[in-house]
Amino acid sequence: MSFLSNALIKAFTVLGLVGSSAANAAPLPAPAVDAPLAAAASPATAIFAGGCFWGVEAVFGHVKGVKSATSGYSGGDASTAHYTVVGSGRTGHAESVKVTYDPAVVSYGQLLKVFFSVAHDPTQLNRQGPDVGTQYRSAIFYSTPEQKRIADAYVDQLNRAKAFGRPIVTEIAPLKAFYEAEAYHQNYLALHPNEPYIVFNDMPKLAELKQQFPDLYAVR
Repeated sequence: MSFLSNALIKAFTVLGLVGSSAANAAPLPAPAVDAPLAAAASPATAIFAGGCFWGVEAVFGHVKGVKSATSGYSGGDASTAHYTVVGSGRTGHAESVKVTYDPAVVSYGQLLKVFFSVAHDPTQLNRQGPDVGTQYRSAIFYSTPEQKRIADAYVDQLNRAKAFGRPIVTEIAPLKAFYEAEAYHQNYLALHPNEPYIVFNDMPKLAELKQQFPDLYAVR
């Protein structure tokens, strides 16, 4: 993620490079293919990448049924799962968030809808807002055939509906591993709410989550 001066943020805002929530003009449809809510509480995990993990973590941390959201790295090897190395854009890693949730409360498809609606812009290739590089790519790392089936179906559904003004570029890939990021990245938004990057790029995502998903929004 970029640390921007106020002057640069204003310039990037004019150019449309600040703010990376989804670029859809209307609320997205619910997934036509989804897993039913589980009959009993049991932990499940989902891994999403959508630019700087600070904002993605914060969004999912405010979704009902989510037990925890953890920033980390997916797509590369353990030896390169370090922030300063991932920042080179040559490790195969994407800044990712592990979402641990209760499938009796929120479904995988509902999490996907949040991901595509407010967590990031799935039409930006290898970037989000002012952050550029493959480490900021849009990606879904699936851990089960069902997750792949639901994710593939939802992307196809959104493309057929022309839900966005540009094509969806989200990578759907098998999860090899998730490596937790350094401690100072965890819960970053809550700890740094007045940082300019957070104010301009991530706070609007929480506002959109509360507006678009009032029944799923959780106050933490």
